Amino acid sequence: MSESVVTRFAPSPTGYLHVGGARTAIFNWLFTRRHGGKFLLRIEDTDTKRNTPTATAQVISDLRWLGIDWDEGPEVGGPNGPYMQSERREIYEKYIRQLIEEGTAYYCFETAEELAAMREEASAQKKNLKYSRPEVFPSKKEMEKAKADGRGVTVRFAVPDEPIVVQDVVRGEVSFAAGEIGDFIIQKSDGFPTYNFACIVDDELMGVTHVCRGQEHLMNTPGQQGLQDALGFRRPVYVHMSVTVSEGGGKLSKRERPEALRKAIKSRADIDVENLADAGGISIEQVEMFLKGESSPDMPVVNAMAQSIGLHLPEINVVDFFNSGYLPETMVNFLALLGWNPGDGREIMTVEELIECFDFGRLTKTNSLFDRKKLLSFNTERIRMLGEEKLVERFREYLKAVKSPVLSADDVLFKRIIKSCEGARTLEDIERKSRFLFLEDEQIEYDEKAVKKVLLKGDSLTVLALVREKLASMEEFSGEGIEQMLRNLAEERGVGLGKVAQPLRVALCGTTVSLSIFGSVQMLGRERVLSRIDRTLKEFKTGNQA
Repeated sequence: MSESVVTRFAPSPTGYLHVGGARTAIFNWLFTRRHGGKFLLRIEDTDTKRNTPTATAQVISDLRWLGIDWDEGPEVGGPNGPYMQSERREIYEKYIRQLIEEGTAYYCFETAEELAAMREEASAQKKNLKYSRPEVFPSKKEMEKAKADGRGVTVRFAVPDEPIVVQDVVRGEVSFAAGEIGDFIIQKSDGFPTYNFACIVDDELMGVTHVCRGQEHLMNTPGQQGLQDALGFRRPVYVHMSVTVSEGGGKLSKRERPEALRKAIKSRADIDVENLADAGGISIEQVEMFLKGESSPDMPVVNAMAQSIGLHLPEINVVDFFNSGYLPETMVNFLALLGWNPGDGREIMTVEELIECFDFGRLTKTNSLFDRKKLLSFNTERIRMLGEEKLVERFREYLKAVKSPVLSADDVLFKRIIKSCEGARTLEDIERKSRFLFLEDEQIEYDEKAVKKVLLKGDSLTVLALVREKLASMEEFSGEGIEQMLRNLAEERGVGLGKVAQPLRVALCGTTVSLSIFGSVQMLGRERVLSRIDRTLKEFKTGNQA
């Protein structure tokens, strides 16, 4: 390229990092790394009413987990800071004053009620609201009087009455007729700039050469180009990515998780609202407002309430996929292929391979499907491909985050557990299968379905008692010896191995899912195995005929 590439990822901290936002970051980062340019992280936190206190820290944490590093931005610094828009108000004010002085922007004093009335009138006429520009722009003195009278003062950009053409890498030439774009607000009544204004100032001052973002921002571009022309700014290369849709056909939305929780709560009569409030750390009134659709709590609150009722919410944010046991290598690989392809049929690719061939010119116009089954397949393959040491490292990160008792295992046991889980789809699968090893005997909870389907069926408890007797009398408690004993017992009784192994598995784990039963017995140890069998026989001895 003739110039040094500079791209940016500029999330708003109004929530956690959505996979759609992560895809934007990945596309910009891959393109920049391929061309040896600079990748910037900028936090667009001017929407003070919607900002979430924990969001910025979580966005940074999620990007680092994905392996996305930045050359300028929070925690890194750089010559073009600050990188939080809330700390750049003096910079924006300078350019706002320039536009007002040059007559290309003007003050407005309408109240929220007056604007609402305008919208209603436009709606009644089946038109979009288009602000009526005054013939004479209000003066600074009139602006100060309006403020003194308690009216909110905003600043609007006077959009030139001429056609605007946007050149886009993905969509080609997109034309907007004269008058199609109405005068829009560039400074809110709280003094903060709007997105459309702040981003073009920052892109200019930070030297951004390529703006790759979601298709929904295409409609913002003509107004932004008008501002660039009015201020004498350069025009970056625009790249508007296609939309990613869910299996249901709709756009992946941050609202899916709270909506799923709300729906589940309303459908279940056994849920106690007071317990929900306690789990989420909010008041009963806040829970009731949430159920009415009048508010939506922060995501940690939503997650805590869902966990308290045993509800698995759909993964939407990057941290959700982390907590469900996906690998960062999987997420980067999968998200990079949503609306882009290398052109040679490859799918499972390393980061280095992605960087080597990534180019905006291969982005597609059509929507891409967020195929969760395919993602799971990718993750299964990635777990298989990842080296043992790296997999142990990833597993430890995951266990620490979900506060699993499995974290207490040493490296030798970790490797043994992982080896026993060959073919695992997620780190969550490995944790779930091995968790029983690290619980006290009395902490084992019996799954109701497993009890009915296995323990209380036929002569399962009698078989379990025989297994206990043979395990207690074994001289050497080895994996091979345990396997041979269980197979011999199954043969003696003329049944399949499952008829012998599954009652033992439920007794040890509480469920029908665990590590290999032979390894499970050996790793748990004779004393704890016999203790859990005894507890199970005592608990369900009257259910043998059920």
